[in-house]
Amino acid sequence: MTPSRRTSPSHRPPSRLTRLAHLTGPQCVLLAGSFLIPLGSFAVLPFMSVLLHERLGMGLGTVGVVLAAASFVQFSGSAIGAAVAERIGLQRTMLLALVIRTAGFAGFLPGLGHPAAAVTALFLVSCGAALYLPANKAYLVHRVEDERRPLLLSASSSALNAGIALGPIAAAPFVLSASAGLFTAVTVLFAAITAGHALLPVENPERRPEEPGDGDGTGQPPPHGEGRDQAGESGVTARAGPPLLPFAITVLSMYVFMFFQHYLSVYAVPRTSTVFYGLVLALYAVLLVVAQPLLSDWIARLPYTRVLRLGFAALAAGMGTLAVGHPATILAGALLICLGELILFLKNDLEALAQSPRTPAVIFGRQRLAAGIGAFASGIAGGEGYELAEQSGHPGLFWTAVAVQCALLPPLLVHILRRRLSCPTAAGSDPPAATRTH
Repeated sequence: MTPSRRTSPSHRPPSRLTRLAHLTGPQCVLLAGSFLIPLGSFAVLPFMSVLLHERLGMGLGTVGVVLAAASFVQFSGSAIGAAVAERIGLQRTMLLALVIRTAGFAGFLPGLGHPAAAVTALFLVSCGAALYLPANKAYLVHRVEDERRPLLLSASSSALNAGIALGPIAAAPFVLSASAGLFTAVTVLFAAITAGHALLPVENPERRPEEPGDGDGTGQPPPHGEGRDQAGESGVTARAGPPLLPFAITVLSMYVFMFFQHYLSVYAVPRTSTVFYGLVLALYAVLLVVAQPLLSDWIARLPYTRVLRLGFAALAAGMGTLAVGHPATILAGALLICLGELILFLKNDLEALAQSPRTPAVIFGRQRLAAGIGAFASGIAGGEGYELAEQSGHPGLFWTAVAVQCALLPPLLVHILRRRLSCPTAAGSDPPAATRTH
């Protein structure tokens, strides 16, 4: 056998299946949890408005305030969750979060007859999620090579979306007819997940630089791979503090995406049927689950500016397609929006990891905070906007307005950040090198 034949296999990159087959035990536990946790959570949470309103007699206005506040706690509280993870460690934080979340689901049992107990249980569940998610992602990529991170994060996202899709389907027959049995089953499931996380090894501490920019003692920034070059290409970086562009783009991505999440049902069902709407959601979930791991390496290699153009173009095209209002265009628009979601959300996390010297737990906590800000802003603007469109007799105008925002806001945001970071008085110091070169 010639030397070239003998060495050529070593240069062949391993397939995704090969890399997934070499997952560690803790990574397998976390990926299983990424499926089981949303499976149990979404067996309950999507039906909270029905339970609070119909079962417990709360007014719809009060229900809306409770759900909005709980969602905000779940997203924005992740910044606190990241700080806790830095203080007590990733494994201990996940364990604490799951204990709180298990107690929350158990609290729904007395909450079936007492609104105050149900609301308290809901906020315990939200607090547990805020603590858990940054630590979970950080533990999954802890001391993992940069080239393996996209596949691990995308596999976690696929497992999460599979659980989100199956949870409501599995629970729907029991929500009102056997609520106590449903809450008991979810509590037992979370107790088992908590026990599994208790067996995870406590991670070794992350090696972090004393100051951003001199992590190896040489006075040079710690290498972050391809992401640092892409940050330079975008013309927006920061030497300290949170990575501004991924944070801001996550806010904007979640802002426009949540219009679709909140208002597709009230728009699609009257024009199609509940069965068709369920089919759209099922296809959406399947595409997310299957496509994101397959596209993860390609998304990771793409320059950040190209991802922004592709992702927001897909969102704009999808929103504009929804505006037509035909069943076929509703399905096509949803699938285009799915493409924008899977490109933007994964790349924003990868870019945040690449640009910041902080620990992954802090980075993921900030990204969740950004998502919470975007979701909150979308909730404030969306209700009034959709009501105005309906009153005009042309609800499709709502989706047209969202499509225009998808097209115009991203370049405007990048322009504003570039000007801010290129101004010494705004940045508080000389502009970063990457900004000066543009």
